[in-house]
Amino acid sequence: MKIGIPKEIKNNENRVSLTPGGAQVFIQHGHEVFIQSSAGKNSGFDDDSYVKVGAKILPSAKDIFEIAEMIMKVKEPIAEEYNLIRSGQLLFTYFHFAADETLTRAMMKSNAICIAYETVEKADRSLPLLTPMSEVAGRMSTQQGAKYLEKPQGGKGILLGGVPGVKPAHVLVLGGGVVGTHAAWMAAGLGAHVTIMDISLPRLRYLSEVMPANVDTMMSSRYNIEQLLPNADMIIGAVLIPGAKAPHLITKDMLKLIPKGSVLVDVAIDQGGCFETSHPTTHADPVYEVDGILHYCVANIPGAVPVTSTSALTNATLPYALLLADLGWEKACESHADLKAGLNILNGKIVNQAVAQTFNL
Repeated sequence: MKIGIPKEIKNNENRVSLTPGGAQVFIQHGHEVFIQSSAGKNSGFDDDSYVKVGAKILPSAKDIFEIAEMIMKVKEPIAEEYNLIRSGQLLFTYFHFAADETLTRAMMKSNAICIAYETVEKADRSLPLLTPMSEVAGRMSTQQGAKYLEKPQGGKGILLGGVPGVKPAHVLVLGGGVVGTHAAWMAAGLGAHVTIMDISLPRLRYLSEVMPANVDTMMSSRYNIEQLLPNADMIIGAVLIPGAKAPHLITKDMLKLIPKGSVLVDVAIDQGGCFETSHPTTHADPVYEVDGILHYCVANIPGAVPVTSTSALTNATLPYALLLADLGWEKACESHADLKAGLNILNGKIVNQAVAQTFNL
C-alpha cells in the first residue's frame, strides 16, 4: 500500500503522524511511504531521516494526496484540504466529527473511508489511540492553567502549590478518565489541593486508592459542582463521551459562582467543549475572558510538545495502521473489532451512531 504523510497545517500544529522509525516498519512490510517535505521538521525529524529508512519525499500536500492510498494525519482535514481527498481514499487521523458538522458533511461528500483514532475502542472500553494524547493533554492542561493563573497572564496571581505558610490553589478536575487523571496527578505533584469528579463510583474508588493525599474524589453532579466553584482557582474540563459532543457541565450562569481571575481549561473542546462559554482557540491566541474568568480552549494542546507527542502517537497508531496496510481496511476492520469501531464515515454515510445522532443523520 502507498502511505501518505502530509504536513500538518492547523495553527501551530507541530506534530507529524509518523516517525522515521514508523516509516521504516511500513517499508519492511513491503509498503511505500511518501512524506511531504519538512512534515517532520518541528517534531525533530528532517527529510533525510526519512530518506535514510527508504521513504520518499514529495514537495506538496497535493502530491501526497494524489499518490497515497492511505493518508495518515494527526489532526482532521481543514477546508483547504477537502478537495485533495479522493473517493475511496482511506483517511486515518483524529476527526472529532461530533464537534464539526462542516467537516462531517465534507467527508461524506468526498466518499472517503474515514477511520477516527478517537473512536478505536477495545473490548474493555479503553481508547488506545486517544490515550497517549490524552496523557499529554492532561498534563499540559495543568501546566498551562498554572501559567495563566499568573497575574501578568490575566489570572488572579496565585502559585499552584503555594509556599510554607501560604495555602495552595484549589484545582477542580471534571472527569476521571485519562485526561482528568493525568491533570490531577500533575496538579497534585505541584502541591495544589485537587478535587476530581466523575459519575462512575468504581472509577472514584480507584482514583481514591491511587491518588496522593492532597487529592479528594467526589461524585459529579450539578449540585456538587456548584458547591465547589466558589473556591476553585483552576477548573479543568476533562469529560469524554466517545464520538459524541461533550455535555456542558458549567453553564454561563454558573460563572458568577467562580472567583474572578480563575482559569478554565477545556480539554474537551475537540468534542465541542464542556463549558457553555467555550470556543476553540489556538496556541497563537490561547485565552479569552468571559465575566472575569480566563478560558483556555486550545484544540490541539499536544501540538505544543511535538517531540514528545509525535513519538507517543506513532507508538499507539502504528500497529493499527499496519493492519490497515497489510490487510486492507475491509479485512482489517472485519477481523479486529477495535479497529472497526474507528469507522466513522464510509461511502458517503455516517457509520458511527454517536456522530449520526449528533447531527440527526
